[in-house]
Amino acid sequence: MSDREFGGNDDLSLPKATVQKIITEILPASSGQSFARDARDLLIECCVEFITLISSEANDISEKEAKKTIAVEHIEKALTELGFQDYVPDVLAVADEFKDQQKTREKKQNKMETSGMSEEELLRMQEQMFSQAREKYNAAPDEA
Repeated sequence: MSDREFGGNDDLSLPKATVQKIITEILPASSGQSFARDARDLLIECCVEFITLISSEANDISEKEAKKTIAVEHIEKALTELGFQDYVPDVLAVADEFKDQQKTREKKQNKMETSGMSEEELLRMQEQMFSQAREKYNAAPDEA
């Protein structure tokens, strides 16, 4: 798997600060272990290569199934076909956790719909609150 196979995109990376935070959680300062910057950069490169490999294989699988979207099942199959079947239970657990988070998130996004008010009523309320805030702001004594 060379960069040339995927268009040679040098922009593919992971946020160094996030990777450093993960490393710090795994190797706390109290452990006496340290992680060199060049080792962190190499770890990032390896992670990007791994993600690219799995993504490419999952894409091939989804295309063979005439699907336009890579699904969890395609990632699961790619991991298994590439010999990373030990990761499958953890990947599926994370996918389930993500689905649960999305359900909660969707409920929050539908707050307007569950308010029982029409869009016009909500806009009128919003304008009224803006007007009240404006009046309160304009009524404040000027500091000279």
